[in-house]
Amino acid sequence: MMRGDADGVAAVRAFLACPTPAAWIEAAGAQLEVLLLDHANCERKAAATAVSLLFRYDSVADLAPRMSRLAREELRHYEQVLGLLSARNIAVRPISASRYAGGLRAGVRAGEPERLLDLLLVGALVEARSCERFAALIPVLDEDLARFYRRLLASEARHFEDYLQLARSVAGAQAVSSRLVTLKDLEADLITRPDPSFRFHSGPPECGQG
Repeated sequence: MMRGDADGVAAVRAFLACPTPAAWIEAAGAQLEVLLLDHANCERKAAATAVSLLFRYDSVADLAPRMSRLAREELRHYEQVLGLLSARNIAVRPISASRYAGGLRAGVRAGEPERLLDLLLVGALVEARSCERFAALIPVLDEDLARFYRRLLASEARHFEDYLQLARSVAGAQAVSSRLVTLKDLEADLITRPDPSFRFHSGPPECGQG
């Protein structure tokens, strides 16, 4: 891992309230097909989220160019994951979503400008967790997949910073720090509470689940 990538991962780990549980990492190594299928879904949804923010909040300073660039990068990652699936003869098929994204969005306030702040902070948390999980996965994956996830680290760390910087420009550093207390706790609960199904952003598997 290059020095810049290591610095980015360190910043992400410091931002998050907790690390990925070891039980999730172990499950990921045994469920690579589901991992890749859900990773593709996550990249596609991340692009859609960026485009949605771009359209809804196009008058917010610096938001449109950042979200436009982010959406393009997420779609490129989506295409790359599709390529991995094809190379491994894994047929693309629908799988159910984890409770993670919905759980975070349930904590988003309804009124503006609080809604925009919360959406940006949720975006920062999702990108930070993705980056942290890429780094956690690298030691347990085969060489090709480890190389791929290593390449994604820098862009995911940058996406996290984009969302966080936009949130600070919209509401100020004090409001961001105050709101993150609640949202980080919510994210940590979602990532540490056992899940019935393994997904890219799920918690550790429930007892008896592989």
